Amino acid sequence: MIGERLQELRKDHGVSQAQLAELLGVSHYTISSYECNRSDPDDNSKIIIAKLFDVSVDYLIGLIDEPLSFDRNKRCIPLPQTLSKDEYNDICDYIRYLEFKKNKVNE
Repeated sequence: MIGERLQELRKDHGVSQAQLAELLGVSHYTISSYECNRSDPDDNSKIIIAKLFDVSVDYLIGLIDEPLSFDRNKRCIPLPQTLSKDEYNDICDYIRYLEFKKNKVNE
């Protein structure tokens, strides 16, 4: 599970295996081994990966399916995986509208 998630997160964030390897102090072969589920990163590396990609360690290792933020101080709302990109954009637009409306009231 961690291999698939790691590869997906790395690609989604435009990070190469070599770049991730440098951040973790391992070889790119080790990253490839993680992504192929031949080995697992140590606990400290899991924490670094989770912080880098802003996901919980629980998500990274497959205990949960929602990619919650690593930073528990952030206010997060898990959205259904079934939302289309348009629906997601509509939600973002609505949040921006609420922020705009709040700012107008405070002026």
